[in-house]
Amino acid sequence: MPSFDIVSKVDLQTLDNAINAAKKEIQTRFDFRDSKSELELDKKAVQLKLLTENEMRLTAMEDIVRSRLIKQKIDPNCMDFGKPQYASGAMVRKDIAIRQGVDKEEARKIMKLIKDSGVKVQAQVMDDQVRVSGKKIDDLQKVIGMLRAATLDIPIQFTNMKA
Repeated sequence: MPSFDIVSKVDLQTLDNAINAAKKEIQTRFDFRDSKSELELDKKAVQLKLLTENEMRLTAMEDIVRSRLIKQKIDPNCMDFGKPQYASGAMVRKDIAIRQGVDKEEARKIMKLIKDSGVKVQAQVMDDQVRVSGKKIDDLQKVIGMLRAATLDIPIQFTNMKA
């Protein structure tokens, strides 16, 4: 029976490339000259750390990161921008979590969209992904097209297409 998986994963190497390009841009920008701005990617925790002097620079750093992610074809919706924290001295710090996997709430939304579409396929949640299976590949392609057109809170990819 044909099937495919719906996942939400970010390629860490592409993310690393985008962050390195953002670091280089921050170092060369005039408004960041003589500032103690840091941008660090923790690959194990899959988290991005921003540190700078004020909120204006923090917002500019976020915009730089977003633009670099878009240029690397990574959806910026994968990042969970939290509230800024005030660190020691006059520094502002922000930890940005990078979402990996489809959480239960998003999986329910995806399954509801599939069920409401009326296409004869079965969807089931498996760990941090949703597996969709059906009798015809055309039905699976209809589901993929419908999900690409839908507005979801997370970026999704389609993997393991088996005929």
